[in-house]
Amino acid sequence: MELAQVRLLVSDFPVCYRFYADVLGLKAQSGATQGPYEKFSPATGSAGIALQDRSMMAGILGELGDEASGHRSLVVLRVDDLDTYCEQIAERGAELLHGPAPMTDRMRVAHLKDPEGNLVELQEWLLLRA
Repeated sequence: MELAQVRLLVSDFPVCYRFYADVLGLKAQSGATQGPYEKFSPATGSAGIALQDRSMMAGILGELGDEASGHRSLVVLRVDDLDTYCEQIAERGAELLHGPAPMTDRMRVAHLKDPEGNLVELQEWLLLRA
């Protein structure tokens, strides 16, 4: 078994698309700015995230509402220089909730939310596991 992707179900696809592409700087696979689906990849690494219109999944399952309640996800992105990246995304409209700050002796983190309230954690690894 392998992890294919983390997918966020969103209600305002175009706004979330802009956040992940323009604010966080992830590369969109197809450029489907209006949805109903798009996969994003960081500049390095193999993991990616995808957005899917919430109403599309509600129609498939017939059980998910249009709005999420509580925190339903945490997207984790690793960056090389947390301070510089946080400055860059703040200039592009991101609002940090926490950090940059140490989480452990091995990493520093910062937290923010996307336009639909999904939590995003930015990590800078200080020491790699031996």
